[in-house]
Amino acid sequence: MARVELEHVDKVYPGGTRALSDLTLAIDDGELAVLVGPSGCGKSTVLRLIAGLEEATAGTIRIGDRVVNELRPQERNVAMVFQDYALYPYLSARGNLEFPLKMRRLSRADMRRRVERVAGLLDISSLLDRLPKQLSGGQRQRIAMGRALVREPAVFLLDEPLSNLDAKLRVQVRAEIKELQQRTRTTMVYVTHDQVEAMTLGDRVAVLDAGRLQQVAPPRELYERPANVFVAGFIGNPPMNLFPTRLSTDDRGRVVMHVGGQTLPVGDAAAPRLRASLDSPLTAGVRPEALRVDAGELGDGAMRATVEHVEYLGHETLAHVSVEGDVGVRLIGRVEGMSGFTKGQLVNLRVDASAVHLFDQTGRSLAG
Repeated sequence: MARVELEHVDKVYPGGTRALSDLTLAIDDGELAVLVGPSGCGKSTVLRLIAGLEEATAGTIRIGDRVVNELRPQERNVAMVFQDYALYPYLSARGNLEFPLKMRRLSRADMRRRVERVAGLLDISSLLDRLPKQLSGGQRQRIAMGRALVREPAVFLLDEPLSNLDAKLRVQVRAEIKELQQRTRTTMVYVTHDQVEAMTLGDRVAVLDAGRLQQVAPPRELYERPANVFVAGFIGNPPMNLFPTRLSTDDRGRVVMHVGGQTLPVGDAAAPRLRASLDSPLTAGVRPEALRVDAGELGDGAMRATVEHVEYLGHETLAHVSVEGDVGVRLIGRVEGMSGFTKGQLVNLRVDASAVHLFDQTGRSLAG
């Protein structure tokens, strides 16, 4: 097991395509770090650079105490699991597990010991004599993970390993990966485009976009304190409501936020630090659960809106609403249980002022 560090790493492909720009990221020994972002953001390139399958254009990559930029993949003591399993179809599960050990010329006794230990760890002992075609998708994924684990690598790299599984099986195998990492304390770097996977698996999550690191933090911090508009809109399901706004003061001297053609107080605690941003174009963000939707009387601190669409999910309802005013603002509110809202219904919106996020013209959070 080892710490992984990337310092000011660039990756530019022939022809000028830039995959990574000035990436600096440290992954602690024994940590499960998740890289998440949209397709083409550079997350798989990071794995390939750590594994030695690609060469960095600039910057330094360390595994443990060693700079590995010039080392071949087999000299880095890392193991990689791909989304397509990459099992040898003519070898049994046992043969697939033994293959990397044969390449290292381990003795038969050492191979048996390692294979049996990993098979017990992954609960695949009863599958060792089967061919890949005789295994389910989840079982194949366990074999692929086992083939990496028998090498006893310093770093375990997983490139979207669950994308070929159905939704129910993804949840199951995701939990198994988390449990496995906690038991073995192996340093793992896990790549996914699925932010739900990222939030449920990672000790820390690194969000990338267009080859640049946007924020790295524990899942809760990412959700509650996004560093910029991109992270705010990417993390969360449904994502944060984002809309253009500006701040001003009302006739009572309160700092208010403009939403469509209506206003909301931003709260006394936040007002002093926001006065410097009065009348500047901003982006506001509100999580769906911080938006209260009801059909009562319009009172102070509430806005009028029209229900556009309703999603009934059983344990909760997602109400898609349009705020009345000259500038159209559409928001999603999360309501517990099965609400009775209907399309076209007039409702009131109330926002938890402490849960409002504001971002400047560059997209950076005003909260710092």
